[in-house]
This record gives sequence, structure tokens and C-alpha cells, in this order.
Amino acid sequence: MARGAKKVYGAARNPSSITLPGVTPVALDVTNPEQVAAAAALARDTTLLINNAGIAQFGGFLSKGGLESARAQLETNFFGPLRLSQAFAPVLASNGGGAILNVLSIASWVNRPELGVYGASKTAAWGLTNSLRHELRAQKTKVAALHMGFVDTDMTSGITMAKSSPEDIVRHTFDAFEAGAEEILADELTRQVKSALSGGVYLAAR
Repeated sequence: MARGAKKVYGAARNPSSITLPGVTPVALDVTNPEQVAAAAALARDTTLLINNAGIAQFGGFLSKGGLESARAQLETNFFGPLRLSQAFAPVLASNGGGAILNVLSIASWVNRPELGVYGASKTAAWGLTNSLRHELRAQKTKVAALHMGFVDTDMTSGITMAKSSPEDIVRHTFDAFEAGAEEILADELTRQVKSALSGGVYLAAR
């Protein structure tokens, strides 16, 4: 397999949607603790956990349904990777340490009302990632964060902005990951925003 992988598990609410040759389908809803535990019990040979599940809903905190939106997005975007990390940490330790890659966003740092609640959920996931990096260092588990702008996937189909291709993001991510990066900035806009944080770019009005 690519990048030297001996086995790849693909998790989805509907495992029949996993059709890539050589990928082992796993039924997984990251908001379901029983399915998370079952996935960890099944994939005992895991050495790299990629927390990629996520949802995005338009709207800010003061929009109608803002509280319900916050609960739903945090459940998937924050508590999802937390559950998976808790479940797979012992698995990774038993396999020599391994690694966790959390898929975050440029919205972890810069937030606007159109995706205000989504951005907050990714900011929370960034904090989770930074803490897990220290918590898991003793067992030799590497924890890395992937930040990027819009990517051309089903989740962004209703957004008319410049988008990166999934293939470019994956290629850049694994190149950086293999080079030892703990924070991966997968496109030029993300790199520009990160460099502007100390100047208060997140405070600027549009």
C-alpha cells in the first residue's frame, strides 16, 4: 500500500460506503461510545489514528438554534476525537507508541459568524490536540494537528470559495508528518494566517 501501510481501516457510519481496494471497513459513529469501543477492540494493530470525522453547520452563536448547533458540532468535532483518542491510546501504546493525527481547520484560529460555532468546535479540538501531545509523550505516541482551508469535499459543496484538492492535502500532510511535524499547515492561506496570529488577525473586521 501507499506510504508503506500494511493495513488500512476505513471507518464510517455506513461501512458499505468504504469501497477502496484493500481497506477494511469499520462501522463507526464517533458520537456512539459503544461503536468507538468496538472499533478499538477490532483494530488492535493500529499504529496511526486519524481523527477525520467532522460536521459543519452555518451560523454563529446568536443565530436561531445556536445552542443546539454548538452541542451537535462539539459532539462530533471535539468529543469525537476525544473518545477515539481515549479508546486507542492503549492500542497505540501496545504497538510501540504510534501516532494520532487530528484533522482541524484554519477556523481553529480565525472565526467569523458564518461558521462561528464550527470554528469554536475546531478551536476546542486544537486545544485537545495540544494537551494530548503532552499527555501521550511518555508512551511515545506522537500527536499532530492538521490545519487547512476549504477542501473540495462533500462537506464544502455549498461553499463558493477557493478549495484545495483532497489529494494535494493528503500528499502534503504525509510529507510533513513523515518529516516529524507536529503542526501541519497544508496550504498557503493557512500558513499566512498562522504567521499573522501575533498581529491579531483574528480581531480584524472583514
